[in-house]
Amino acid sequence: MIHRDRFGATVASSRHQGRCGRSEPGQARWPPRACGELLTRPASPCPTRTVAMATKDPTAVERANLLNMAKLSIKGLIESALSFGRTLDSDYPPLQQFFVVMEHCLKHGLKVRKSFLSYNKTIWGPLELVEKLYPEAEEIGASVRDLPGLKTPLGRARAWLRLALMQKKMADYLRCLIIQRELLSEFYEHHALMMEEEGAVIVGLLVGLNVIDANLCVKGEDLDSQVGVIDFSMYLKNEEEIGNKERNVQIAAILDQKNYVEELNRQLNSTVSSLHSRVDSLEKSNTKLIEELAIAKNNIIKLQEENHQLRSENELILMRTRQHLEVTKVDVETELQTYKHSRQGLDEMYNDARRQLRDESQLRQDVENELSVQVGMKHEIELAMKLLEKDIHEKQDTLIGLRQQLEEVKAINIEMYQKLQGSEDSLKEKNEIIARLEEKTNKITTAMRQLEQSDNDLLTQTRTIAVSLVKSAGSDPQDQYKLVKDISF
Repeated sequence: MIHRDRFGATVASSRHQGRCGRSEPGQARWPPRACGELLTRPASPCPTRTVAMATKDPTAVERANLLNMAKLSIKGLIESALSFGRTLDSDYPPLQQFFVVMEHCLKHGLKVRKSFLSYNKTIWGPLELVEKLYPEAEEIGASVRDLPGLKTPLGRARAWLRLALMQKKMADYLRCLIIQRELLSEFYEHHALMMEEEGAVIVGLLVGLNVIDANLCVKGEDLDSQVGVIDFSMYLKNEEEIGNKERNVQIAAILDQKNYVEELNRQLNSTVSSLHSRVDSLEKSNTKLIEELAIAKNNIIKLQEENHQLRSENELILMRTRQHLEVTKVDVETELQTYKHSRQGLDEMYNDARRQLRDESQLRQDVENELSVQVGMKHEIELAMKLLEKDIHEKQDTLIGLRQQLEEVKAINIEMYQKLQGSEDSLKEKNEIIARLEEKTNKITTAMRQLEQSDNDLLTQTRTIAVSLVKSAGSDPQDQYKLVKDISF
């Protein structure tokens, strides 16, 4: 019966294993090789199979023999460990035979290295290479090199195998080794067991040894001088042991389940370790993000403080601007009232001037009627009256211009009322407008002064004319008094 474990390796049951040491009916029984002879050569086949075996590759037969021996050794070790209590020591025979079989498997196809004094053929070289491929194997390598009493590379390799079995990492270490075929080609021939599929099968079988707890004392054991001889008598089965097939199958199933659970546990442990590393990285990134968030919050607080300060400054500037606009508005209204009063006074002056003009015209007519004799004086009076009319017309033009300027002032005041809520640029424009208004006010004041001056000049001229008329009227005091009374303002 054939049973497959979870790694795909084929494990023969006890019935198939029991056929190695007994003959079938009608055939002669062929004995195993001597105890001192290594299992690196093909066993003597039965006479009926001589022709078929002659066509096979001897190295392939050697690999098949080593694979079958490894299967028997591993299965026998597991079965005996289950019945023995699973905790084994160095004196346990199946465990010793397992290390001998593993030593022969690792030695198969090993290249001979020429040293200074002799040729060297040892398995310590490829086992030492595991440290570079599997970081967890550095500890076991350092422990082997630190062991006292080990003088040969073979002794170090035997100690390495025992420590790997106690760590339950032999399958993992050898799996990393057989994957790197380029590196193994430096130590093994191309037809070696570790370079072919049989090596992968043996590594898969080694996973089942994780159910065994071994307590081995490597420090005081003489591993350099041990002779690796395979004892085939341990694996030859009799007729009585064939009846235990059902129990072996159940035990194998239980071991497969145990191996599956342990492998699943190992994978879960690796997943947990990877998750722990991810959690650490996430905590670091979270710490960095928290620091960046704190910095961002501090920056936001500073920006809010600056914003609050700028808002307070803006409100202060706005308040000052409004106050200035209110003051400016009051000043403009005051100036507007002043302009209105000035306009009213100019209108009164204009009416007085017109009234005076009518009075003067009437007086001129009276003077012409009364002083028809004095032609020369009349011509002078007419000339003076023409000059007076010209001045009056000029004053009327000036008054019209002043009215237009007042209309412009009104329009400017309306614009100023509309632009009171504007920005500083509008304030500058209003200041310019105010400057122009002040300039126009100065011009109006100057014009008013000129008008007053012209009125004074006209009054002086009128008085001069009146005086001259009085002088020309004769020496009668009553006539002079009447004339002065008529032409006085």
